Amino acid sequence: MYRTHTCGELRINNAGENVTLAGWVQRIRKMGGMSFIDLRDRYGITQLVIDDGASHELNEVAEKLGREYVIQAKGLVAERSSKNSKISTGDIEIKIEAIKVLNSSQTPPFTIEDDTDGGEELRAKYRYIDLRRNPLKKALEIRHKLGQEVRKYLDNIGFMEIETPVLIKSTPEGARDFVVPSRMNLGEFYALPQSPQTFKQLLMVAGYDRYFQIVRCFRDEDLRADRQPEFTQIDCEMSFVEREDVLNTFEGLIKALFVNVLGHEIKEQFPRMSYAHAMKYYGSDKPDIRFGMKICELKSTPSNGINFSGHSEDQVVDLVGGQNFVVFDSAEYVAGICVEGAASYTRKQIDQLTEWVKRPQIGAKGLVYIRVEEQKIKSSVDKFYPAGHLEKIATEMEAKPGDLILILAGDKRKTQEALGTLRIEMGNRLGLRKNDNFAPLWVYDFPLLEWDSETQRFYAMHHPFTAPKPEDMEKFYSNNRDHIAQVAANAYDFVLNGTEIGGGSIRIHDATIQKRMFEVLGFSDQEAESKFGFIINAFKFGAPPHGGIAFGFDRFCALFGGQETIRDYIAFPKNNAGRDVMLDAPSPIDDSQMEELFLKSTLKK
Repeated sequence: MYRTHTCGELRINNAGENVTLAGWVQRIRKMGGMSFIDLRDRYGITQLVIDDGASHELNEVAEKLGREYVIQAKGLVAERSSKNSKISTGDIEIKIEAIKVLNSSQTPPFTIEDDTDGGEELRAKYRYIDLRRNPLKKALEIRHKLGQEVRKYLDNIGFMEIETPVLIKSTPEGARDFVVPSRMNLGEFYALPQSPQTFKQLLMVAGYDRYFQIVRCFRDEDLRADRQPEFTQIDCEMSFVEREDVLNTFEGLIKALFVNVLGHEIKEQFPRMSYAHAMKYYGSDKPDIRFGMKICELKSTPSNGINFSGHSEDQVVDLVGGQNFVVFDSAEYVAGICVEGAASYTRKQIDQLTEWVKRPQIGAKGLVYIRVEEQKIKSSVDKFYPAGHLEKIATEMEAKPGDLILILAGDKRKTQEALGTLRIEMGNRLGLRKNDNFAPLWVYDFPLLEWDSETQRFYAMHHPFTAPKPEDMEKFYSNNRDHIAQVAANAYDFVLNGTEIGGGSIRIHDATIQKRMFEVLGFSDQEAESKFGFIINAFKFGAPPHGGIAFGFDRFCALFGGQETIRDYIAFPKNNAGRDVMLDAPSPIDDSQMEELFLKSTLKK
């Protein structure tokens, strides 16, 4: 055997035992005639000691060791005189009798420490070395534990894990597909699945009423901290269920994951919030409810264009008009947030915030502030609004002395979203979004459809198999475009700390309703048959009512690990350009492969 124990296993009760360890040399220290070697493997670090009475042969081998050498060491477990409480084996050390070099190593390009000196790109190139570091090891341990607990929980409540194909048909209405040319069917292509959506619905038709899969998915879209071109979902579907059945089932799963992975118990039912409420008060369909700072409407008029009201009456509010301030007078919508205790913000800091909200990704034209002080109120619009009027605004926003009010104006939807982004930014600046605090939330009743003024057609907000709410079915069959825009989806998202972790819906299971959905989306009968004929036909053979949800497995792992980026929780991720810099992929293929597939590149070399 190469080893009798791992480098994280030995304790004080092993003192006096002869053991054999194997692993990587973390560091070597020489003190007088003695040498200390930290030996590391996946399980931990053990200190090896070569004392001043060691043989010439042993000292000669030790002299040639370098960082990351792979060695085998034999010796006697002894109690350390100077204990190290920072490691689990810190009470003992190994008095070495023999060392064998199993493999030498070049000097690594960066230090294998928790706080490494390697940059992100360098560590990505040598990912197999970076994975030796503790932070990444712990990240993959969380991933492993999470996956095991998901399987255990779902298996215990009757779910069956079923694999679905990776080479499928390309369909519209989603992100861009990754496509794969077929050698045996020239001129035709497979697509890699963006999700197993249609397959899990077909499994419901087939009678497998509780399905799940921890499955790889692929989307060719722009990347960010919580998005990769290939990612993993916990994909689930159930038959003979309504929304409450789905939410209760998977709320149980989530609570079990919190307990069994983090040791964190959540006893209360998760709060629930409609999409309309989330947009009105948080400016986001994935609100972070760990802190307040809700949006307060100061001016709101009924929208003229196609919009989704969420089945709530548009309220006519105007607390800022009639003072000849053209920015507010001409705006469709004016609203603000009250930042508690931020009245000490200097004019320079507020100017910086103004420039921040003007960035293209936020799109606000400017920012108005009201500083609430003990004896007076100051504002960037003092010359338009008398103190009494500003006090009314402050009262409406429940502002207290020491608070800072930040106000934006413009198009309703864009301004809500801009305020939502500003709210998150202020939460970050004030330390209100700490990762050790968890706030789960269900958001439901999303718009079913989204109107695109450029293409003059509706697009599915989620996907074209999401069922309309039953009470909106009359509007769904209406020929009135405004009425169709008001239809709510029987859909729901799971949000954790302001991040969308999961999304799902009750599905369409009636072929007639599915055909109507394709009509509303602008598909001809021929297009619908060509793209989705297989599932339309399946619904004609006794499809049960069904619904489900898919959770972002990588996002779950990252949030459980206290991070926002998912990259460290994937063994071999891509960079922001979608490249694997370790493999140098994607890359060109040989001309012979291109010819075999009858492919030709139009890209100029």
